[in-house]
Amino acid sequence: MTRPFAPSCERNQGPILEVLQRHLAETRCVLEIGSGTGQHAVHFAAAMPWLTWQSSDRADNLPGIAAWLDEAALPNTPPAVELDVDGRWPAARFDAVFTANSLHIMGWPQVEAFFAGVGGILEQNGLLIVYGPFNYGGDFTSDSNRAFEQWLKERDPASGIRDFEAVDALARAIGLALVEDNAMPANNRALVWQKTIEKEQAT
Repeated sequence: MTRPFAPSCERNQGPILEVLQRHLAETRCVLEIGSGTGQHAVHFAAAMPWLTWQSSDRADNLPGIAAWLDEAALPNTPPAVELDVDGRWPAARFDAVFTANSLHIMGWPQVEAFFAGVGGILEQNGLLIVYGPFNYGGDFTSDSNRAFEQWLKERDPASGIRDFEAVDALARAIGLALVEDNAMPANNRALVWQKTIEKEQAT
């Protein structure tokens, strides 16, 4: 199949990689949630050959991800796995979890499910790295983000740019502590949390 292509991935992968390389030097296995087209997986795995980059997404995106992974044929990119945050999560545990431009696409119940799931698969001292736009103090950080929010709401009323404080509260509830908040191009952020407390997961 023709590989899917997202121009935004080409634009943001360089700045994101700088953050990832700074934090993942000792990491063995990363789970990417919402791998989308698969472009990020190939770019990041090629630049960090010491780690295994496990892609994941909902079923309808898996063929496109496979097209990118198959063409790159990297030794550290196993086949993507199906993962819907509302469904079954992998039984494996990971040293780090990464996601880009996903929390504002989900509804808030799915954001809550995302953090609950991450709490169950992230190793002690593991990292969660989230890239995307966020509001601070209940307000937009730019006019472009305000316009983007309107576009999101027109597309899906349940979506929207998330408040950093609300997302950080979800992270703290699963034993994560914020270690870095990076300003990124196009009014995005790269947030890095570390799992400092092992929370008992509800069954």
